[in-house]
Amino acid sequence: MLLRRLIFLVLLACWPSVSQALSLDDYAANPEGHVLFIRHALAPGNGDRSHFSVEDCQTQRNLSEAGREQARQIGAKLRAANLKIDAILSSQWCRCKDTATEMGLGSVSLAPGLNSFYQGIVPKKETLARLRKRLDSLDGREGITIMVTHFVTISAITGIGVSSGGMVSYNPQTGVAELIGD
Repeated sequence: MLLRRLIFLVLLACWPSVSQALSLDDYAANPEGHVLFIRHALAPGNGDRSHFSVEDCQTQRNLSEAGREQARQIGAKLRAANLKIDAILSSQWCRCKDTATEMGLGSVSLAPGLNSFYQGIVPKKETLARLRKRLDSLDGREGITIMVTHFVTISAITGIGVSSGGMVSYNPQTGVAELIGD
């Protein structure tokens, strides 16, 4: 019993810290977390087809029209917050690329470390290693890095699960993660 409690306390101490949701305005006033994870906008369904191909959007779950509008609204909110954006990175999945593009905040670069390992299409360990290497290279001096990705990726790094279009601020140096609310 004592060993179990000790293991729990060690795991709890290592888990990224989470606080109550910040408003986007509060975050913009003091963007300590210099990574802003955004889960892709509304894409009906769960997972991807068995014949998934990263090069073919027709084999993937894609944004609905409501999802495209949601992405545009996210972009409008981020522009209104006057965030200094250094880079916009996206998973290679079409729903993430389309979310990043529809936000209309600038050029989007693909980052395989943001891909979804939910169905084993890409290996979880290697994918997260790539993402952690990218996160370790960021210092936030040039502004925030927006990363458009998936539920499993965001929760694996931050310990926070978000719905479609949800945002989490993350500071790679401190491990502090904060949910950004409306």
